[in-house]
Amino acid sequence: MKHKIFLLALSGLSFVCCSNPTIPLYVGTYTSGDSEGIYQFQFNTETGALGALQLAAKTTDPSYLCYSPDRHYLYAVNETKKGSVSAFKVDSNGLLSHLNTVESHGAHPCHIAINDAGNKTAVSNYSGGNVSLFTINDNGTLNPAFQVINHNTDSIVSHAHSAAFLRSYLYVADLGKNAVYEYTLENHNFKLLDSNIVPLPSKSGPRHFTFTADGKFIYIINELSSTITSAQKTNDGFEWIETISTLADDYNIESYCADIHLSEDERFLYGSNRGENSIVVFKRNIEKGTLEKIQNIGVRGDWPRNFTLDPTGKFLLVANQRSENISVFKIDNNTGTLSFMHEIKIASPVCLLF
Repeated sequence: MKHKIFLLALSGLSFVCCSNPTIPLYVGTYTSGDSEGIYQFQFNTETGALGALQLAAKTTDPSYLCYSPDRHYLYAVNETKKGSVSAFKVDSNGLLSHLNTVESHGAHPCHIAINDAGNKTAVSNYSGGNVSLFTINDNGTLNPAFQVINHNTDSIVSHAHSAAFLRSYLYVADLGKNAVYEYTLENHNFKLLDSNIVPLPSKSGPRHFTFTADGKFIYIINELSSTITSAQKTNDGFEWIETISTLADDYNIESYCADIHLSEDERFLYGSNRGENSIVVFKRNIEKGTLEKIQNIGVRGDWPRNFTLDPTGKFLLVANQRSENISVFKIDNNTGTLSFMHEIKIASPVCLLF
């Protein structure tokens, strides 16, 4: 039975005690194997232990998850050839009640983002090569797409990989077009401002990106070249700062980047490498935006996809897709470096959401 595959490997750690502070961690998975959908753990913010696993919702290939701003609702892409997006209500017991599912208007949606107001969401369709925009009702349900932005051309196949709202702007990383796009909201639709906000070397393959809280700096992780490109927003657009490798200096085997996150204080930047199977740690110059690579640490697993920092900033958790485990690392508050703590087994984890 499917529930039997979730075997704990906590390296001597006990289950979370009910007296310790715990918060929910949702896990998006691929369901072609033993997984059935979205799972939930209870995460102990003092010890870093994971326990009390339950199936939160049955749904097909929920490979990326996001919350509404008030965390009353959770949204998941269903990364199938037909492509869809599902809305759920977060119940008091941690389970997810299905609200509705709408068409994503593109094959294999791989990312979903919600604006700060919680009334719009953007879905990136990887194989479809487009981005679909939806409005969200007060009860958390999704309306059919009000706009579909197609990046495909006759000569180039687009692979939209992620999107993010920043105030009235929408940014889209397109791996196939080797560019990050910038749109602005105008008359209830998003209008193209720039089809390439910062020059990227050929075959970089931008996958995910993150902004500093003030929107002044952007960091783009490039899947194909295993690099991070940094840029600063100016009155005239974005100014390139640097492109830096995510791999250890002595590593020369094939590898592909996946996810990227800033620490809460923005002093450190983290990225995941599939192939090297590592998390790279950079120390960040807050004023200049430049990066200094200070650590590449193995994830104790294979093919690290999405990873996340817990709300306390003390732990970093990695979803290792092929080895079917989640690795937990302790973050050194002074240096930003990581030390491995323990792991837990779960089928096909690809997205982690606190």
